[in-house]
Amino acid sequence: MARDYGEEWGKTMRMVNMTCISCKDEYTTSSAGTCRECYEEASETEEELKKEIEELKSRIAFLKMWASEAMLDDYTDVSLQLSDGSKIKAHRAVLISKSPVFKAMLENEMEENRTRTIKITDFSYEVLRSFVHYLYTAETFPDEQMAYDLLVLAEKYQVKHLRTVCEKFITSRVNNDNAIMSFAFAHQHNAKHLREAALSLIIENMNTLTTREEYHELVDKDPRLVVEIYESYLSKQVNTAAKEATSIC
Repeated sequence: MARDYGEEWGKTMRMVNMTCISCKDEYTTSSAGTCRECYEEASETEEELKKEIEELKSRIAFLKMWASEAMLDDYTDVSLQLSDGSKIKAHRAVLISKSPVFKAMLENEMEENRTRTIKITDFSYEVLRSFVHYLYTAETFPDEQMAYDLLVLAEKYQVKHLRTVCEKFITSRVNNDNAIMSFAFAHQHNAKHLREAALSLIIENMNTLTTREEYHELVDKDPRLVVEIYESYLSKQVNTAAKEATSIC
């Protein structure tokens, strides 16, 4: 009898009523999760998403074919010239479509439109090459210093999408070693999200970060930013004290 009771109890435990996490209906199963209908529907949706992703990858690859090095060399009609005289070739139509600054240069009676040469002398060849590559492919290189340089270049030529991508990349890498520098950079280039992330980290680590060399350099170069740091720090202290007082009452 004991064995029969144990077998029946085991069967009962294996088959229990569950609530589907998708449709919220009850169903009987031997495992937790979703009902069969929702499971099958989710599987079909997953397969459809995989197909859509593969299709998008295929389209992107197709669109990028014309931006190969050979095509750029053979069919370009504009040159971006660096300070050393070296040039990076591009298509006028691409530059105009991606940057309102380039559009103004190449559609109006300006030297750049007449000579089909745009002089960009304050960036390195690698940075400018990455910039042009992004205009064609929307691909960036996972390099932190490159992201800073590209953000400045994107700001100068008003390529908003690239600017946003660079700011997100830099913000995700803010740490104790670069927080102060990132805060100053964010102020200089009006990068709101980067500024907030860097300031938050500085405030949380005031005792250590204010002893660093870059902090003392900031005091000399731009004391206004130091004032902002301390105002934010004191504001946080006041808010924390007020919350603690409220909780005690």
